[in-house]
Amino acid sequence: MSLTSLLSISLGAILIENFILVKFLGICPFMGVSKKMDTAVGMGIAVIFVMAIASVVCWIVNEYLLVPLGLEFMQTVTYILVIAALVQFVEMFLQKSVPSLYEALGIYLPLITTNCAVLGVALLNTQNGFSFIESVVYGVTAGIGFLVAIILFASVRERCEYAESPKAFEGFPLALISAGLISLAFMGFSGLKIW
Repeated sequence: MSLTSLLSISLGAILIENFILVKFLGICPFMGVSKKMDTAVGMGIAVIFVMAIASVVCWIVNEYLLVPLGLEFMQTVTYILVIAALVQFVEMFLQKSVPSLYEALGIYLPLITTNCAVLGVALLNTQNGFSFIESVVYGVTAGIGFLVAIILFASVRERCEYAESPKAFEGFPLALISAGLISLAFMGFSGLKIW
């Protein structure tokens, strides 16, 4: 494992294979929480934390429990349970320490439990055969990619709210078109290579 491979994993997770804009995982909180910049940032930070911790815990559970016992077929169920427990922890922490953010995120905070991007990180760590360090780097940088995407989208949505647009495009249709255009821009990173 070299610094180049970690850089490749990082750039891949943030730009080239962004979970929201390229793999289309985690769209529900992306569309739901991106109306205001402050809630988008809060959701992005919560997702980074959950993805990082889920990558660590799921790697440990897989390597030291599931594989030795021959229970690899239970990975998805086990990972979902681990992620659900982590999200409960994040939810309790935010409710106690940042109640305004907890209220702003509303229903979307518990939805991190079923966010396919978080589960996707854990499963891709296993499928790609990443080591512990690579799993942690992939989890953190995939979360950073989520944050970058949701911040970009929230800034576009805030500007679109004050812009004049045809009646048929107001609201959600304009948001979908904007998300598609941002996604198209991120598809341009697919040719990026790390030497």
